[in-house]
Amino acid sequence: MSFQVFGFPVSRGVAIGRAVLVASSRVDVAHYFIEAQQIETEVQRLRSARDAVASELHGLQRDMPADAPPELSALLDVHLMLLHDDALTGATGSWVRDRHYNAEWALSAQLEVVARQFDEMENDYLRERKADLEQVVEQLLRALAQQRGRATPAHAVNPRDFAGEDPLVLVASDISPADMLQFKRSIFTGFVTDVGGRTSHTAIVARSLDIPAVVGAREASRLVRQDDWVVIDGDAGVVIVDPSPIVLEEYRFRQRQGGLERERLTRLRHTPAVTLDGQRVELLANIELPGDTKAALEAGAVGVGLFRSEFLFMNRNGDLPGEDEQYEAYRAVVEAMRGLPVTIRTVDIGADKALDRMSVHELRHEHALNPALGLRAIRWSLSEPSMFRQQLRAILRASAHGQVRLLVPMVAHASEIRGTFDALARAKQQLQESGRAYTDVPVGAMIEVPAAALMAHVFLDQFDFLSLGTNDLIQYTLAIDRADEAVAHLYDPWHPAVLELVSRTISVGRARGKQVSVCGEMAGDPAFTEALLGMGLRSFSMHPAQVATVKQQVLRADTRRLASRDAAVVP
Repeated sequence: MSFQVFGFPVSRGVAIGRAVLVASSRVDVAHYFIEAQQIETEVQRLRSARDAVASELHGLQRDMPADAPPELSALLDVHLMLLHDDALTGATGSWVRDRHYNAEWALSAQLEVVARQFDEMENDYLRERKADLEQVVEQLLRALAQQRGRATPAHAVNPRDFAGEDPLVLVASDISPADMLQFKRSIFTGFVTDVGGRTSHTAIVARSLDIPAVVGAREASRLVRQDDWVVIDGDAGVVIVDPSPIVLEEYRFRQRQGGLERERLTRLRHTPAVTLDGQRVELLANIELPGDTKAALEAGAVGVGLFRSEFLFMNRNGDLPGEDEQYEAYRAVVEAMRGLPVTIRTVDIGADKALDRMSVHELRHEHALNPALGLRAIRWSLSEPSMFRQQLRAILRASAHGQVRLLVPMVAHASEIRGTFDALARAKQQLQESGRAYTDVPVGAMIEVPAAALMAHVFLDQFDFLSLGTNDLIQYTLAIDRADEAVAHLYDPWHPAVLELVSRTISVGRARGKQVSVCGEMAGDPAFTEALLGMGLRSFSMHPAQVATVKQQVLRADTRRLASRDAAVVP
């Protein structure tokens, strides 16, 4: 039966396909597809995990004190029964063999199936056994994680060979940044998540892939079943499950129209971004991995305005990249951009992007009371001086191969500025002592908190340029968690306070003769192009998929008219 689910539209267009579910879990689960020759290895991992958990449970029963309550022994019996029930561990192997899911994904997928069966039971006692099932699965996932620590990770592949001809859409409670790196290389034509807002990480990546997405859809992952036909309306924020033939045909027509529009915009790729009154505007690309440079160049970007280096640190099971590995990645980007400028942001770890380990602090973002206000970005880097200098040396070394600029995230205090430049000076000294080549790179600060925006004139005494990270700036100005769908309706880029901070920062930079760019989602939203041009912005950095649309707005704009108009609008 057809039904609709509503959420926030975060990436435009229409996607139609069969649902692939990613179940939620309190234990971190890696989701990726495996090759055919890896199937038996993954199935054996499931068996080994089951045997390990069974041995642990038997050990608990054996060592149980004589005065232990009988209910405890009975509970362990229930867990053992669930562990060996073919509906759980046996059926999980089918996900591996038929869908080519890795073991962890297969287990969480089967948990979702069995958990729904428990929810539908009329008997209260049996229905409450769902909690026991979840505990058993968490034990299995932890056992798999321990195996992974001792083994070489399976190679993630494209699932087209076994998925058939039907397009696929991804439906999940949430998608972690690490999982997004895996799915980014996959064939999903759209995303739906229960949680998140317009600037949550899932939304940002969906826009970078130029695929439709709806987030904050609440119960979508519970209501949608595996293989359901799903329509994702990324313009209206609607998800239609099992649509009627008439509705399906209407959306297929809209898909074709959208494809024609994108094809028309690609013709602007080599057209210089110059306004009607002759103002040249710099349109740069935001990238996450070295391979993204191809999309940046194909989109007509004139450089990389933001290379999010933290994605080199993810999905590594705690084995973080060393200096040489980072250097090779940065050099690959610099060389691939063929002499165009590349701005590399130092690692922005914390909040919605946590490492597999948070070094000596053993801090993971989900354990913090408010991760957005905790140890993240430059705060974390300065707390790890050895790792920070290692990254700085790698970036400096890459600067010998082309135009490199260094960008520091979330700076707010004078002590952070001093600490950053002290670390940079020490990194340069170490390179000189070892005889390795580097150049003096321009150093910029990200303006992401109101304190930094208000002190932009002071920052420019030290920094060569500024980059407005509007996603976080809006979040901190309005005290809104941008990933929380419960307050996402209050996340307002048009709020007068936000516009005032953005305009003020741009004006200060122009007065000092130093470049100010916007690299947040506001830069790639064509609804804001005229407003930002009117404020005096001449450097935009966005996902490659958004360059053509923004360029079209630039080509139609007259900045003299916009400047006078915006002077009356911005407080």
